[in-house]
Amino acid sequence: MTEHPNEQSTAQPKEQLIGTNRAQALPKSWEPQTVEQDLYQGWVDAGYFQADPDSDKPAYSIVLPPPNVTGQLHMGHALDHTLMDSLIRRKRMQGFATLWLPGADHAGIATQSKVEAKLKETEGKSRWDYDREDFIAKVWEWKEQYGGTIQTQMRAIGDSVDWSRERFTLDEGLSRAVQTIFKMLYDEGLIYRANRLVNWSPVLETAVSDIEVVYKDVEGELVSIRYGSLDDSQPHLVVATTRVETMLGDVAIAVHPEDERYQHLIGTEFAHPFREDLTLKVIADDYVDREFGTGAVKITPAHDPNDYAMGQRHNLDMPNIMDDTGHIANTGTQFDGLTREEARVQIREALREQGRIVKEIRPYVHSVGHSERSGEAIEPRLSLQWFVKVEQLAQMSGDAVRAGDVRIHPASQEPRYFEWVDDMHDWCISRQLWWGHRIPIWYGPEQADGSRDIVCVGPDEQAPEGYVQDPDVLDTWFSSALWPFSTMGWPEATPELEKFYPTNVLVTGYDILFFWVARMMMFGTFAAKHTPELLGQGADGRPQIPFQDVYLHGLVRDEQGRKMSKSLGNGIDPMDWVRDYGADALRFTLARGANPGVDLPLGADAAASARNFATKLFNATKFALMNGAGVGTLPDREQLTDADRWILDRAEQVRQQVDEYLDNYQFAKASELLYHFAWDELCDWYVEIAKTQIPRDGQSTQGRNTQIVLGRVLDVVLRLLHPTMPFVTEVLWKALTGKDTVVTAPWPTAADTNGGASTDEVAARRIADADKLITELRRFRSDQGVKPSQKVPGRLDFSAVDLAGQEELVRNLANTTVPGEDFAVSATIEVRLSQGTVEVALDTSGAVDVAAERKRLEKDLAKANKELEQTAKKLGNEAFLAKAPDEVVAKIRTRQQIAQEEVARIGARLEALQ
Repeated sequence: MTEHPNEQSTAQPKEQLIGTNRAQALPKSWEPQTVEQDLYQGWVDAGYFQADPDSDKPAYSIVLPPPNVTGQLHMGHALDHTLMDSLIRRKRMQGFATLWLPGADHAGIATQSKVEAKLKETEGKSRWDYDREDFIAKVWEWKEQYGGTIQTQMRAIGDSVDWSRERFTLDEGLSRAVQTIFKMLYDEGLIYRANRLVNWSPVLETAVSDIEVVYKDVEGELVSIRYGSLDDSQPHLVVATTRVETMLGDVAIAVHPEDERYQHLIGTEFAHPFREDLTLKVIADDYVDREFGTGAVKITPAHDPNDYAMGQRHNLDMPNIMDDTGHIANTGTQFDGLTREEARVQIREALREQGRIVKEIRPYVHSVGHSERSGEAIEPRLSLQWFVKVEQLAQMSGDAVRAGDVRIHPASQEPRYFEWVDDMHDWCISRQLWWGHRIPIWYGPEQADGSRDIVCVGPDEQAPEGYVQDPDVLDTWFSSALWPFSTMGWPEATPELEKFYPTNVLVTGYDILFFWVARMMMFGTFAAKHTPELLGQGADGRPQIPFQDVYLHGLVRDEQGRKMSKSLGNGIDPMDWVRDYGADALRFTLARGANPGVDLPLGADAAASARNFATKLFNATKFALMNGAGVGTLPDREQLTDADRWILDRAEQVRQQVDEYLDNYQFAKASELLYHFAWDELCDWYVEIAKTQIPRDGQSTQGRNTQIVLGRVLDVVLRLLHPTMPFVTEVLWKALTGKDTVVTAPWPTAADTNGGASTDEVAARRIADADKLITELRRFRSDQGVKPSQKVPGRLDFSAVDLAGQEELVRNLANTTVPGEDFAVSATIEVRLSQGTVEVALDTSGAVDVAAERKRLEKDLAKANKELEQTAKKLGNEAFLAKAPDEVVAKIRTRQQIAQEEVARIGARLEALQ
C-alpha cells in the first residue's frame, strides 16, 4: 500500500467522514477579498518566507529585480512577480532552502524629478535653492513617506519574499559595494573620464541612459541651406536639415568619395554664415548616401551621433553650441541665449535674409528621442563624463553564455544578447544629479598649468586634505548591476553569499536584456574574478556567474496586441483585478499567458475566467468534503474501480508533465494543463462519477475508497496549483487535510498519485468509452426533447465492447433505467467506441410532450431552411463568387453544409414523432 506524507488513518468510517465537519468551516462561497490579506500576514508572521543560510537543504535563490522606489506595480511587474513567486513557492515545497530577496532601486532621475516637482508645487523652490545635503535630506523624507507603495502591492498579490532581508540600492551595505567595485574597475583602468557624445536632458540638466529615451514621430520642417558662394558659377553645396539651430556648430560638409558631382570640392573650405571662428571643410566619407537629397550632409560633431563618429574619423573640431539647459551658448553670435526652438526660427530667417534658403521649407515627419521623465526632446551633446570601458567585461559576459554557464530561456533570445555584448559601446556612468551614489573621485587643488590631481577613494579610505569630490552621481544601472551579490553582503564574507550565491534564475522582460541583464553579467563576472573567495569559482576556472538561468518573458499588451499606455487609455491596474477578481485570478491569468519571449495580450475576460476557475475548485472541494472525502492511505489498486484507477493515473501523468513544464519555465503550458485537468477531468467528470460511487451512508468499501481517491487527487491538484494560486489553495488544502499550511507542504510525487504503478490502460479505455457513450446519450436525449431530470428506460448492449463494470455508471449519468416488462422501443442509438459499437434502445414515450416538441422542432426547421435558402442564393450568384475572397466563399459553403445536415436531422426527428 502507498504511504502519503500527510496520511491520516482511515481505519474507521468516522475518520474518513471527518471532511464533512471541515466543509462546514468553509464559507458559503469563495470571496477572496475577505481572506487574502489575513492569510498573507499569517504566512509572514509564521516565518514561512524567511531564508535560512545555515540550513543543510539545497539552496535556491532569486533576487527581485528592484522596482523604482517611486513606482507602483503595473502589469509587467505583476507578471514578473507571479512567475518568480511560482518558482520560489514550488522550490520551497520541493524541500529547498529558498531565498527570494526583495528590494527597491533609488531611481536617481525618477525620484529626484518627483521631489523637485513637489518642492516647486509646495514651496515654489528648485533644488538650486538648497545646498546639496539639505536637498538630499528632502529626498529621503519623500522616500520614507511615499516609497512603500510597491511593497504594499507585493503583499496584496502574495509575493513570498523574505521581508527581513529587504534591501535598497542606497543603503549602507550597497553603498560600500558600489565604492568597492568602482575602485576595482578604476584601478584596473576600466573607468575613465572623457568628452563624449551623450543623451542630454536640458530640463533635468543631466546625461540620461538610452532606456530613458523614448522615440516619437514629430512633425518638423526640412530646410535646405546653401553653403559657399551665392553665385551658381562659384563653389557651393546645398544641405538639408531638420535642426537648423545646429548649423551654428557645423564644421564640415560630407560627400561620398565616389560622387562625381563633388570631386572637385573635396578638401575645399567654406566660410560659416554666422561664425568667423569656424570654417566648413568638404570631406569625403562613404557613410554619405549620395542618392538621398543632394548627396551632401552637414556635419555637427558635438550634437549628432553619426556626425560625432565622422568627426572622430576625420579629426574634426567639435564645438558645443548649447549650455546645460539647452540654450545656445558660446557661439559669439546674436543667437546666444535663445532656446533651441527660438534659435531654430531666428536662424532660419537670418539664413533667408542672406539668400541661403534654397527651397521652400516643407513639412517633414521624423523620429525624435524624448526624455521619458521630463518629456522634452533629448539633445545629443558633447559632454565631459565618466565611462566604463566595456570590451573586456562584455567578452566575459558573452563567454559565460557561450560556454553554457548561463542559459537564456528562450534560446531564441541568445542572438540578441550576443549582438549587444559583442558590439557594446563604452558605458556612460555619470549623472549630473544629487540623488544617488556620488562618484568616489576626488580632485586636488588646481596646479599652475591648470591641471588637478585625481584620486579614487575606496570605502575604507580618506581623501587627501584639500581635495574635493566629483559632484556627479552614478547611473542607477551601475548599482543595480551589483544587485545579485551586493544584496547578500559583498564585499564582506557572509553566510548568505556562501549559501545562496550564485542565484538560480533571473526573471525579467526581454526588453531590458541589454540594459540590466548584460550589465549584471559584466559586473558579476568581474567581481567574481577579483574576489573568488567571496563569490566562488566558475566552471574550468571561468569567473562565477551571478545567475544560472535567465528567463525572459514577453511584454503585457492589451487584447488587441497594443502596448499599454496612458495616451491609449488601455492600461490595466493589477490592483483593480485584485479587488475585482482576487489575487489568484490575477496571477493565474498572467501565468496562463506566459510563454517564453512572447508578448501577452490581456483582457478582463481572462481574469473573469480565472476567478471562475478558483470558484470551481472551491465548489468541488466543498462537495468532496461534504461527501466524506479525506486524505488518507490509498487502498491497494485492485480494490479500486476503473474510474478510481483512471483518475489516479491521470493525476500522475499531469504531475509529471507539470514538473517537466515548470523545470523548463513553460508556465503557460503548465497552467493550461492544470486548468483543463482540474476543470474537465476532475471536477466535471470524476466528481460526477464519485457521486455514483459514494453511497449516502458512506459504509461501503467502494464508497470509502472513492472518498480517499477523490480527496487524494484534490490534494495533489491543490498542491500543484499552490505556487500560482496561493490563497484559494491554502484555504481548501487546510480544510481538506486538517494541516497547518500548504506553503510548506511537500511537492507532489508519484507516491501521492498511483504510487508509481504503470498506467492502467484498460481502465483508461473503459472510462474514455463510458465518457463518450454518456455524452452521446445525453446529446440524443436533448435532441429528443427529453429533460435532463427525466429517467428513460433503456436496454444497453455491451456485447461488442469491453465496458465491464461500467453499466451502473452509464445508467446513473445518462439517467437511463433498467427496462421493465412494458418496455417498448421508440428510439435506437448506436455509438462507435474504441473497440466496437454499443447499441442502446430507449423508450422515450411518456418522456416527451409531443405537441410541444413538434412546435419547437418546426421552429428550428424553419430557421434551418432559411439559412439553407440564403446560402444557396449567395453560392448561386456568379457575380458574388467572382469577387468574394476564397475564405468568404468557403465559410458560406460550410454554413450551407451545416444547414443541410440540420434540415435532415430535424426532419427525421419530426418523422419519428409521428
